[in-house]
Amino acid sequence: MRKDFRKPTGFGIRLMAIFTLLGGFASMPAPGLAQQGAEADLFKQAKAYEDRQNFAAAEGLYQKVLASDPQNPEALKRLGILEQTDLQFDASIEHFKRVLPGHPDYPQVNFFLGLSYYGKHDYKDAMASFNKELKTPTAHPATRYYLALALEGAGRANEAIIQLDLVADKNPGKADVFYQLARLHMAAAFRSIDQLRHIDPDSFQFHALLGEFYSQEAHYEPAVAQYLAALKKQPDAMGIHSPLGVAYWNLNQLEPAKKELLLAVQEAPDDPYANLYLGRMAVRDHDMNNALPYLKRAVASHVEELETRLLLGRCYIGLGELQEAKADLVLAAGLDPADPRSHYMLAEVYQKLNQPADRQRELDLFNKLSIAQKAKGLNDAVGGGSNDAGKAPVPAQ
Repeated sequence: MRKDFRKPTGFGIRLMAIFTLLGGFASMPAPGLAQQGAEADLFKQAKAYEDRQNFAAAEGLYQKVLASDPQNPEALKRLGILEQTDLQFDASIEHFKRVLPGHPDYPQVNFFLGLSYYGKHDYKDAMASFNKELKTPTAHPATRYYLALALEGAGRANEAIIQLDLVADKNPGKADVFYQLARLHMAAAFRSIDQLRHIDPDSFQFHALLGEFYSQEAHYEPAVAQYLAALKKQPDAMGIHSPLGVAYWNLNQLEPAKKELLLAVQEAPDDPYANLYLGRMAVRDHDMNNALPYLKRAVASHVEELETRLLLGRCYIGLGELQEAKADLVLAAGLDPADPRSHYMLAEVYQKLNQPADRQRELDLFNKLSIAQKAKGLNDAVGGGSNDAGKAPVPAQ
């Protein structure tokens, strides 16, 4: 008897959207075994009905194929997909399972079978089907993604993260993948914080972790409080002085920032952020001789490389080492072609080198990029939005 196919809603829509949900990550599966003659025409007509969301008409054509060929794998698969989108999971499972005894690797049937089990919250059978699909030569592109979701549903979050990492490596532009990864990592982080609080809410580890958490969220006052509490519990702890110094810097408390950052480079001379911010402070104070070694160590680590190159450029200009300044500023311009700051400073370098044509070219670029930046509603990166190229503020301080 023909089933009453309704317009899918809720989870049914999400199942239909599998073909577009990840923007090409999960495209419509390729047809199965080659069909011929009248049968191929029926499948073509059925696909046209599906495109118009006339699912009852499409189902009727698949049933017509099955009336003459009860074990036709392509008709069984397509009928199962229709039932799946209408949330008829048990019926779809029955049809998918009829395919597999004779065709265990039939294109993407194991994937859709797993998806129906997933819709029933039967994560064990869903995972088994997804794992079988991954072993086939034409595995559906979304198989590993849904395997990860099934693993999470089964309470195996760490394994889900491993699978999503594999998906992310091959799909760096798919927001859904990174949303799921971020959500799982965030949940794991909060579980760890709760466990640390349960073990000892006044422990070094708990305070240090909260300090890092607040710093990541740019809440620097509570970050400072937590880092200081951590040091009070463990005064000789390694790795706290650097983020504490950066937090002080962001609060514009420069003396305690410098004190902590100097302690950081004493315990770890190559600490990238301690060197970057000490170099930044020295440039701010026009102490270029002291700034240079800090910035050289920072740039070697590639931490915030654009800002470090700009600071190095300013430092070399201050030291009169113009070719070195030019080299770093050209690199900075390549790191972010839309940032006007490097071009302003290059104009200054060319002026000192008595190269007026090059100076004018850089000033024109600076003005063009500054206007474009303002048009986007961004803060002017070189300060004040002035197009007066005679006086540029020191960038990246």
